[in-house]
Amino acid sequence: MNHHFFAYLYRLKYIDRWSLMWNMRRDTVAEHSYYVSAIAHMLCTIANEVYGRNVPTDRVVSIALFHDASEVLTGDIPQPVKHNNEKILRNFREIEDVAVERLIDTIPPEISHVYRSLIQDHDPELYRWVKAADLLEAYIKCLTELSTGNREFVVAKQQILESLQKMNMPEVDYFLTHMSASFEKTLDEITLN
Repeated sequence: MNHHFFAYLYRLKYIDRWSLMWNMRRDTVAEHSYYVSAIAHMLCTIANEVYGRNVPTDRVVSIALFHDASEVLTGDIPQPVKHNNEKILRNFREIEDVAVERLIDTIPPEISHVYRSLIQDHDPELYRWVKAADLLEAYIKCLTELSTGNREFVVAKQQILESLQKMNMPEVDYFLTHMSASFEKTLDEITLN
C-alpha cells in the first residue's frame, strides 16, 4: 500500500497565505511552516539561554514544523473568516479535525503515532511556543509588506502585536526588541550595521 503523507506535505508549497489581502509577495504554507519552526527554535533558545528555562526545543520545533500540515486538505482559511463568529470557528475546527484524521491515515500505521503527536495531540504548554512563533511570523509578514509601502497590513500588524503582548512571554518581548526592527530595513541597511 502506498502512503501519501509526504506527497501531501510537498503540496503545501502550492497553498497561499493571506489570500484576502493584497500582497507584494505571496507566501505559501510551506514557507510559513519553515519560518515558524525557525522562530520557535529561537524562542526556545532565548528561553533556555537568556532566561534559564528548560524548554524542550527539539519537541517544540517538531510540532511547529507540522503545525499547519492539515491545511494541505483545508487550505489556509483567513483569520477574519475563521474568527468571524463562534459558529464558523467551531465548524472550521470540526473540518480541521477531519482533515487531520485523513492526513494521519496517509502515514504507515507503525509510525503514525509519532506524527499524530506532532500534528494533533499537543501538550498545551509546548504548543504555546508554536503559537507565539506563528504570531511572530505573521507579524514579520506585516513588517515586510509595510516596508514596501503596502498599507494593506497596517491593521493586521497592530492586531497581531496586541496578541503577542497578551501572551506575556519575555522571550517574545526579547525577539521583538532585538530582532524585529531588522525586517523593516533594506538589505543594504542590515549589511552595513
